[in-house]
Amino acid sequence: MKISFKIGISILVLIFSLGCSSKKNKKTIKEEMTAAKILGNPDYIAISYGGYRQKSRDIQPTIAEIKEGMKILFAMGIRIVRTYNVQLQQAPNLLKAISELKKEDPSFEMYVMLGAWIDCLNAWTNKIPNHHIESDQNNEEIDRAVALAKQYPDIVKVIAVGNEAMVRWAASYYVQPNVILKWVTHLQDLKKSGELSSDLWITSSDDFASWGGGDPSYRTADLEKLIKAVDYVSMHTYPYHNTHYNPGFWRVPASENGLTEIEKVTESMLRAKKFATDQFYEVQKYVESVAKDKPVHIGETGWATYSNGFYSDEGSRASDEYKEALYHNHLREWSKENNVSCFYFEAFDEQWKDAKNPKGSENHFGLINLKSEAKFALWDLVDQGVFEGLTRDGKPITKTFKGNKETLMSFVKSPK
Repeated sequence: MKISFKIGISILVLIFSLGCSSKKNKKTIKEEMTAAKILGNPDYIAISYGGYRQKSRDIQPTIAEIKEGMKILFAMGIRIVRTYNVQLQQAPNLLKAISELKKEDPSFEMYVMLGAWIDCLNAWTNKIPNHHIESDQNNEEIDRAVALAKQYPDIVKVIAVGNEAMVRWAASYYVQPNVILKWVTHLQDLKKSGELSSDLWITSSDDFASWGGGDPSYRTADLEKLIKAVDYVSMHTYPYHNTHYNPGFWRVPASENGLTEIEKVTESMLRAKKFATDQFYEVQKYVESVAKDKPVHIGETGWATYSNGFYSDEGSRASDEYKEALYHNHLREWSKENNVSCFYFEAFDEQWKDAKNPKGSENHFGLINLKSEAKFALWDLVDQGVFEGLTRDGKPITKTFKGNKETLMSFVKSPK
């Protein structure tokens, strides 16, 4: 009788333990995420990432520096970052840093849209670029991207063949769509053969015009083949640059002359949002006419906070932190509502982009500056304590303008 009682108790304890273990596993085991599950998922916020601090990319960010950045982005809710090339050490370092962070903290989660840079013959040389023949370096670049995707299949979820590599204003290096198609097809074949994961998505990230959203001359047979070949279309839109090059939407109409300066800014930023989303819908419409149900996401869009050129107070007056915050919030809200991924450009300021001109707009697209200060778009997160205990270059994440909104707003001017 006593023996039976002890056996019964033992069985109950075992069942209870197994039940607890099962519940624990359900909490700790994460669903395996794929590009199909990540892109368009409002819980997986996307951003463009560059970890460069210096005026030259000769100084590559270290794994420790990248880990700082990834912890900050994770705290912001970012779950997938976009890179641009695998020629330099940043991308391999990024993947290694994420891998180490995942081992150090099982709750850490970050994925990568890995860019492979594509050039034409004679790109970036003193010779005339030949836009109909590709550079010899493209083959090695694709091989490097493939190797990294195979080494880190749990992190690399997308490979992007080229960045603004088909748009004609990229006069130093652009190629024809058939070059991009060649490499996209190559990667898709590697998926079919099992060398790459079938869940890995392949795309090319390019200006809205390159995807048939603007000038009809881009709508070629090769582009149609490319649209059918990619797993999704990654399009770019920049109303910021168009405040100079295409300012019709930006200038204050006569009907708004009676508004205050800030009210004019509010209306102009709503028009900027419409400019961006209209370009998205133009691309989506064309893509659907070629390949119905092909997903379209925003591979790049952003707003600079400073300029001494076209977008300065002497130019379109587009550049300040208040306008960046409005644009960032508009695009984040719209993308979540419409299940569109938006790789916002960009996480951190990078001064190498226009190294000879520190005040140039290209150096000031980040949401966090080089002094580890969160720009106005992120002030709420600072107030919420999201960055508590986190540093970049040993500095805590604080607010720009020392958190004084009145000072910040003193730099805000309505468009002209």
